[in-house]
Amino acid sequence: MYFGIRAKQIAAVSLIVGVAVIALSLLHVTFVARVLLEESRARAELLANTVFQRAKDVVPGQADPWAAIRADGGLQAILESGAFARNVTYAAICNLDGVAVAAWDPSRAGKILPPAGDLDALIRRRGVEQLLSIYRSSGQTLEVEQPLLLGEQRFGTIRIGVSTLLVREEFSRELWLVIVTGLVALLIAVIVSAALAKLILRPILVIKSGLTRLGRGESGVRLDLPQQDEFGELGSFFNVVSAQLSAGRSALQDSKTDSAPGVERMEDEVAVFGPAGDLLFANPAMRSALPPDAVGRTVNDLWPEGHPYRDLVHGAAAHGQPAGPVGAGPAAAGGEAGNPAAAGERVAMAYPVSDTEGRLTCVLLVARDVAALDRVQSMLNYSRKLVALGRLSAGVAHEVKNPLNAMTIHLELLEQKLRQAGEARTGEPDLAPALEHVRVIGGEVQRLDQVMQGFIKFTRPGDLALRAISVSSLVDGVVRVVGPECEGAGVHVVTEGLDGLPDINGDPEMLRQALLNLALNARQAMPDGGTLRISAASAPGRRVEILVEDTGAGIKPEHLGRIFDLYFTTRAGGSGIGLSMVYRTVQLHDGEIEVHSIEGRGTTFRVLLPQAV
Repeated sequence: MYFGIRAKQIAAVSLIVGVAVIALSLLHVTFVARVLLEESRARAELLANTVFQRAKDVVPGQADPWAAIRADGGLQAILESGAFARNVTYAAICNLDGVAVAAWDPSRAGKILPPAGDLDALIRRRGVEQLLSIYRSSGQTLEVEQPLLLGEQRFGTIRIGVSTLLVREEFSRELWLVIVTGLVALLIAVIVSAALAKLILRPILVIKSGLTRLGRGESGVRLDLPQQDEFGELGSFFNVVSAQLSAGRSALQDSKTDSAPGVERMEDEVAVFGPAGDLLFANPAMRSALPPDAVGRTVNDLWPEGHPYRDLVHGAAAHGQPAGPVGAGPAAAGGEAGNPAAAGERVAMAYPVSDTEGRLTCVLLVARDVAALDRVQSMLNYSRKLVALGRLSAGVAHEVKNPLNAMTIHLELLEQKLRQAGEARTGEPDLAPALEHVRVIGGEVQRLDQVMQGFIKFTRPGDLALRAISVSSLVDGVVRVVGPECEGAGVHVVTEGLDGLPDINGDPEMLRQALLNLALNARQAMPDGGTLRISAASAPGRRVEILVEDTGAGIKPEHLGRIFDLYFTTRAGGSGIGLSMVYRTVQLHDGEIEVHSIEGRGTTFRVLLPQAV
């Protein structure tokens, strides 16, 4: 039977609470049992002392003390009243032979009163033994005895009987209260643990959903998890891996301590077989074309008869010489349609590896995707064309900028001359419509100039002036600029963790402008006020992490993948250049930038920059 983590957590919490309730209840009921027994003994002793005091007043000076005891009505009344005390069954005065001289029941006088157990002995036992004695099926009567003395001579005994059946009835009422309390506590524990499990395990469900989407082949999958706990760190790591997969980087694979890292990262399929043909090792490229439990299985189990890989391994093992190369298509490789590792034509070879005495130790099988080499060459050629196109675009933008400047100047002169002509001539047609057209043309030329300026800055950034920069001074400079604007908009600016950080290596002006763009975007995302938090901390890999967080409207999920694209903006009047320049600046500093956003709750930009040497 399958039990999920939530069910296991609820069961574990309920079990812990149940064990605690049972233990505490057991301690409580044993304590209650002891208290009830001690109370019964106290009542019995009080009755015995009362009888003793009355007998002490009656017996002295009497020739026949037993006759005086039998004749005293007060003593008989005390004995009869004892039958009405809680848990007390009888009260009697007996001689040394056990014959009742006076009893709670006058008919029992003159008869032998059978001996009973000692109540004090039961009270001295352990709690569990007391419970067993109380809950014996037939019950029992225990006694409290007190000697009767005539001078220094004992001449009789006061015997008070206590019934465990009566104690059991009183104890059962307390026991039901304990049981009900325990069940209520257990029910509350189950409800609370279920609520906590739902709250605590929610990030796991989010991560599961993200993994499911990745498994369906979606790209750009991101998780928006709070950063205050380990799940937040796991979400950040997931986002990094997702971005790497989307960008076509190498997927993370299970590594083995006895394999070289270079083999793990090879695009070629590599496998090592033992002398008996059992698979000892396969790199990620080869594992993608094999069953999950391939390691340990023989080459005959992995591939059918006539398969090129199978024939190569057997040939190299049998002859002690390299076998191949042979061609192997996608089907021969063992891959499935849609599996990148199985795509393309392969050339495979097998190499026997022997020890110093010439004995075969293993067979190395290597298969190379020759079609992938063609694709890499095509990508390189395409990259060269993109570089050339970028240079051409930058040159065209620069050449277009000069005519734009000239057009702007001449439009201003034309507008000036039209105004002068309108003022000097009267009765002529109204020149206002013409001036309006001039202003429209001028505005469009100015906007086009701004676009070209942004394009030039993006394609041809200035030279970096790298030096050690204090994170605290960098952030303080940004806060001084954006602080007054935030204060006027009702935005509270908070800085955290800036002291004691290592310096970063970068261009002060470029980084200051990048952080300023992030801070201004955050301020604009909070038109009704909020909190702008800028914090920093050391990060693994000798890097420094800078977070810019806001509590604004957030970014829609469909826009997250495009926010760094040049000219992309969702804000009216926005140029779409700011975040592109931020991304470009971080790239130039050999850094990384990530964004986490929850619509309606806010956005966090995470910038990682290298430490200064």
